[in-house]
This record gives sequence, C-alpha cells and structure tokens, in this order.
Amino acid sequence: MPAVVLVGAQWGDEGKGKATDLLGSRVDYVVKFNGGNNAGHTVVIEQPGGGTEKYALHLLPSGILTPSCTPVIGNGVVVDLDVLFSEIDGLLARGVDPSKLLVSADAHVITPYNRVLDRVTERFLGARKIGTTGRGIGPTYADKMSRTGIRVQDLFDRHILEQKVEAALRFKNQILAKIYNRRSIETAAVVEELLTYAERLAPMVRDTSLVLSEALDRGETVLLEAGQATLLDVDFGTYPFVTSSNATAGGACTGSGIPPNRIDRVIAILKAYTTRVGEGPFPTELFDADGEFLRKVGAEYGTTTGRPRRCGWLDVVIGRYATRINGVTDFVITKLDVLTGLDELPICVAYDVDGVRHDQMPVNQSAFHHAKPVYETMPGWWEDISGCRTFEDLPAAAQAYVLRVEELIGARVSAIGVGPGRDAIIVRHDLLGED
Repeated sequence: MPAVVLVGAQWGDEGKGKATDLLGSRVDYVVKFNGGNNAGHTVVIEQPGGGTEKYALHLLPSGILTPSCTPVIGNGVVVDLDVLFSEIDGLLARGVDPSKLLVSADAHVITPYNRVLDRVTERFLGARKIGTTGRGIGPTYADKMSRTGIRVQDLFDRHILEQKVEAALRFKNQILAKIYNRRSIETAAVVEELLTYAERLAPMVRDTSLVLSEALDRGETVLLEAGQATLLDVDFGTYPFVTSSNATAGGACTGSGIPPNRIDRVIAILKAYTTRVGEGPFPTELFDADGEFLRKVGAEYGTTTGRPRRCGWLDVVIGRYATRINGVTDFVITKLDVLTGLDELPICVAYDVDGVRHDQMPVNQSAFHHAKPVYETMPGWWEDISGCRTFEDLPAAAQAYVLRVEELIGARVSAIGVGPGRDAIIVRHDLLGED
C-alpha cells in the first residue's frame, strides 16, 4: 500500500485527529510532517467499561494512541523538546506507551531565544499582528531557511551545538537589545538547556526518511498527517495570516522524505461549518446568535491555546480550492451533528467582490478580504444524528446537505463525523481505497 496524506481543508481545527484515529489500526506508520506545537488534535476514545477519555495532542502524531502503529515526527516539524517530553510524560501517566515514537534527526529544534523573539515581535506589531501562538514556530522556520537553525542531530555533538547557538545569538541578541530593549541571552544557558534533553531523546532519533522508505518497500502503509491546514499554508494560505510551513499535500513529501510517486491518496478533512483562530479575512464569519450557537455546541475553543474560534457557515469556495491544491481524492466531513437544530443551513457557493462573482478563490488578497459570501440555503433537521452509523440512517435533510456539499467541492465524501466519540462516524467509502 502506498502512502496516504491527510490534510485540513480549511483554517485548521477540522478534526484531523479523529480521521487519523479512524485509520490508525489499519496503518503501520503515522507521520507528522509539518508544524510544531502551535496546533493540536483532540481524540476522544471510548473506554471498555463505558464513558470516554479525551486526549489533547499538540506535538505528537495522533497515531501515538494506537499501539499497533509507529508514530513519527518528520524532518519538516519544528520540535519544542520541553513540550515533547511533557506530552510523553502525560501519556505515560495515563497508561499510554509512547516508546515506539521516532524523531527525525533532521527536524529543527525550537530554542529558548526563538520563543522570546516570537512573543516580542508579535507585541511589537500591535494592530498589525499575525495572531501567532507565541511558541517560537515562525522564528524557528526562519532560522531553518536562513541556515542558522539547530537540528535534532546537533544535540549529540556539544562542540557543534555551541558553535551554532553562538552564531545565531550573535545576531539575535542585537535585535533583542537594540530593537526590543530586551536583555541578551547567554549561549551557555541555551546549550545547557538543550543538552538536558539529549540522553532521553537519543533512542528515538532516526533517519526517518529511510525508515519510511523501507516500510513502503515492505508493503506497509504510511499515513502522513498535516498540522494546521490548507488556508494556513505559507504558500497557498491567506498570507500573511498563515503558519510558517507547508500544510498542504506537497509538504508531505518535503516534510517526510517520501517522494510524490509513492503517495496514492489524499484525504482532506472539512468541518460541516467553518472556523478560524487568529487574525485574517473570513468571508462567512458570523457575529450573531448563529455564530454563538456553532461555537457553543461545537465547543469551538483551541486545543492548544484555548482561544475561542471564530465561526461561520460552510464555505465551499475554500473546499474547491483545497481539492485543487491538494489533489484530494476523499473528503471526511466532521461535526455534522453540530448543525442539528438549525432551521436553515446556508452554504457559501461563491463570493461577490465589488459586484463581480467569484466561483474560485480570488487571485489577490485584497479581493479576498472584501469578498462577500453568496449563499445557497439548505433545509436543516432536528433529529439526533449522533447514533447514526450508515448514510441511510441520517435524516433526509442531512443526507441532502452532504450530497450537495459533495457536488460543490468536486470530490467524494467518504466519511462523516456525527459526534465526538471514536466510533461516531459514518463510512461511505473506504478511506484506504479498498472498495
């Protein structure tokens, strides 16, 4: 079985963790290929004796909750080592064994000075802020591109680590002192902090590109899991209100070392409505009772930050864009149950920009910023759908909503989430293409 890519089709928080968890028992490796601990997955697992247990993962791949598969942090990820081991310790305390985790030797490390720079830069921008999480993600990717970054493998050669940290701080301390009026950071303090993690990290570190290539040669299945989402991709998102990595299907190759010709399927996750955290344009955003309904019923608060998410109606212009950019073969619609109890369900099918209709994403940022949604309205439903396990179990109005969305986004809807539980999902087509 070739590799399978899983991406978010909107601005993140679509429920990728649920989809990964659905596939977890059928894949051999789950690879996080981009981002850092600036995003999160929430996975709800049914317990044998009844009840559920919720896991909020920020840096670790969702597959870490599935004993049969190997979770991998790929070279495209930026790693906060304190967060990594805090998450590992949290799982150990809850009886989850994370010992199969592999970390790419080529992944970049988030240093203390990058966290500082992220926070002070965002404050300095004031009203023009990007809306970052302040966790050092952007500055770490900037160091990577300017070739001044610290990689995981550097932690195992103290001399090299000292040289690289000193070289980076020679410039960054000038910025901290002369622009932001902050104290300089000592090289020795940074080196010592990073080295405290080296011994525990060492058994996890591998040439993960080679590991994954050999797994594919053996006929094993590799799931490549994106952090963030299509509209947050640094190249194809709503720039500059984006993340600092490639969260689209193309990033799966550069962030894992798996070549394009080994990828067979691209699964995109689309929430049944739209949410966004942080700054930036959002054509279907709601500021009324409907928006508050979606936020309250959908529990729309960030897994990592706790920030309330901005909520709006489903935008299939974005859906079509995600289909095209990622080469989507299958969609998973999540949180369809949240729409229960609404009389009408508007779907944004196009934008009006200064009197001109746009059925595709506008070519420039200014047009997207001024886009007004063109809605098509579908009837709602009142029946509880959380117990539905086949498409035919859904109320007629819910079926019609899904089928219309499928038609508008240009790719099949293969699964539908109808509740937060692990098994609260309807599978219409096999996500690994075996039907």
